[in-house]
Order: sequence, then structure tokens, then C-alpha cells
Amino acid sequence: MEHIREMSDKLKLLSDYTRLTILSLLKEREFCVCELVEILEVSQPAVSQHLRKLKSQGLVKESKRGQWVYYSLNADDKPYIKAVLDHTPDSQTILSALNKQHLTSACK
Repeated sequence: MEHIREMSDKLKLLSDYTRLTILSLLKEREFCVCELVEILEVSQPAVSQHLRKLKSQGLVKESKRGQWVYYSLNADDKPYIKAVLDHTPDSQTILSALNKQHLTSACK
């Protein structure tokens, strides 16, 4: 039963539009918080809070480079998460839909 509870907790995170979008973007490459803020047009504290929740459930991992923190997908051992993400659009489709094809991030 504990495995089902763990799956349920992780899948609940995916029910939020912003978190599911973040995970969909992370399928292809890592992103810095500042890039996600620009893409999603959400405040930096809000993006950080979403990432904190995803990280606490082990769905994303972070790596710090200088003053910037980059996030990447961490779902290799969670096939049910990968199955959901297989049905989400790729990052180019998401960026196009949000009119964000030509991002110029300050964190580079």
C-alpha cells in the first residue's frame, strides 16, 4: 500500500498546470529558474515554490552553477510519471503556444 500512496502523492503534483508544464519542459533539457519565470510569466517565488514541491517528491533535481540553480527531470525510476509526460507536448510546442520561441535569459 505504501507504493500506491507514494504514486498518489507524486501524481497529485502533476494535477497542477504549472508543475506539469515545468516537467514537460524538463523532458528535453534543464532550465534555470529565471528561464522558467520568463516562460511561464509567473513570479520567481511561485516558480521556486513549484520546484521545491517537485524536488521534495524526487521528480526534479538541481545543480548549482555560480549564482544560478538549474533543474532537470528526475523520473528515470518512475515509469508512471514518464508515461504521463509521454503524452505532453515537447518544449518547442509549449514555447510556441506561449509565444516564447526566442527567449533571451539573463541567467546565461
